[in-house]
Amino acid sequence: MDHGLRTHVAPVTIDYDLAVEQHANYCQMLRDCGAEVRTLDVNRALPDSTFIEDTAIVLHEAAVLASMGAESRRGEVSAVEAELRKYREVYLLEGPAAIEGGDVLRVGRFLLVGVSSRTDAEGLRAFETIVRRYGYHVLAVPVRRCLHLKTACTALPDASLLLNPDWLDVRSLPGFEKVPVPVDEPWGANTLTVGSTVCTAAEHAQTAELIRQRGLDVRTVDLSEFMKAEGGVTCLSLLLS
Repeated sequence: MDHGLRTHVAPVTIDYDLAVEQHANYCQMLRDCGAEVRTLDVNRALPDSTFIEDTAIVLHEAAVLASMGAESRRGEVSAVEAELRKYREVYLLEGPAAIEGGDVLRVGRFLLVGVSSRTDAEGLRAFETIVRRYGYHVLAVPVRRCLHLKTACTALPDASLLLNPDWLDVRSLPGFEKVPVPVDEPWGANTLTVGSTVCTAAEHAQTAELIRQRGLDVRTVDLSEFMKAEGGVTCLSLLLS
C-alpha cells in the first residue's frame, strides 16, 4: 500500500496491521447496515487494489468496467470483471477513453461524471453511450484539486448533494440541493449510503453531525490509514443492490 498512487497528498507510511483492522471494521459496518459482504483476494499484489470502487460502475441494470486513467491500475479490472459477471451484464470500456468508478455518482436517474485527472471527456462519452439505453441522464462535473468526483461530492438519501464547493464546479449541478461540508473537513464529502444509513469516516465528526441534523442515520468507521492514500468510505467497496 505504501507504493500506491498519490496525487493530492504527500506520501506517508501506512500502518498495514492497522489498515487490516480498519478494513475488517469497515466490512462489519456494512453488515450492520444490512449488507451481505464478500471480500476478494484478487489483485493483492497491486498496491491500490483495495480501492475496488474505481474498477467498475455498478448500476441496477448492468455494470460498466472502468478504463482506468492510471496505467498502473489497469491490471486490476480483469479480476473484478470475473466477479461482476456473476451478478450483472458487463460492458467494457477500452482506451484511450478513460473513466474510473470514483468519478461516477448515481442520483436517481442521473449519473454525475467527474471530469478529472482520471476521467476524460472521451471516457464520459463512451460511458454515456452505454448507460443512456437504460434511461440514465449523464451530467459532466469538472473536478479540481482532488482525485475523483466522489472525493468532493456524494449523494445523501434525501437526494441532496454533500459537497466541497472548492473542489468542483457547482454551476454544473443545477437543480440539486447542495449541502457544503464544514470548512475544517474538506475531505468529509466522501460518504457511502447503504440502505437508509450514511456511512462516514470517523475523522469527519463535524460532517457526521451535519448529516444527523438532517434527520439521517449515520455510522462511522476509522479509516486513517486509507485516507493516507486518498481513500474514503466509497473507495473500499462495490455496492450491488
